[in-house]
Amino acid sequence: MQIILASKSPFRATLLKNAGVSFIAESANIDERAVEAPLYKTGATPEDVALVLAEAKALDVSERNPDALVIGSDQTLSLGDEVLHKPEDMDAARRQLLKFSGQTHHLNSAVVLAKGGQTLWRHVSVARMTLRDLDAAFIGRHLSRVGPIALQSVGAYQYEGEGVQLFEKVDGDYFTIVGLPLLPLLAELRREGAIDG
Repeated sequence: MQIILASKSPFRATLLKNAGVSFIAESANIDERAVEAPLYKTGATPEDVALVLAEAKALDVSERNPDALVIGSDQTLSLGDEVLHKPEDMDAARRQLLKFSGQTHHLNSAVVLAKGGQTLWRHVSVARMTLRDLDAAFIGRHLSRVGPIALQSVGAYQYEGEGVQLFEKVDGDYFTIVGLPLLPLLAELRREGAIDG
């Protein structure tokens, strides 16, 4: 059975590749902000938003590839009731890290499997991320060292790289933090007979 990752995320692709899953990657053609905007008016949680976005991606690609098993994934970051997105520039990344300083935010990572334009399975995992108290000068030096890679993450940090130094405490698994709840996904792929198990 062909497996398609409905994402061009190099991080998600690396996780699947390292796990020995054979797949191809194909981007979904959806406007994420347009999909999520009405959800906030209905009282949807950040976990709900991540699931809806992951499902929209999976279904979009599944409709074009009806015989494939399609993996859709998305992640939201919530600080209290506020949902944040990838920073647009380094100044926005600096402001975001200052806002997170000494606080706990949540990474809500959703994954969905679809086939034939139908959803087969949905899952969301949550990681609680507590940053150390950071001063503005340190944040500036940190962002200067890591450069534009900080803009590739919703949190303005790369936990799998130097960004790990920003944290005081983390509750959640590595895969959820990077953006693909891999262990539940692998279990479901085995149940579907898509990978050896």
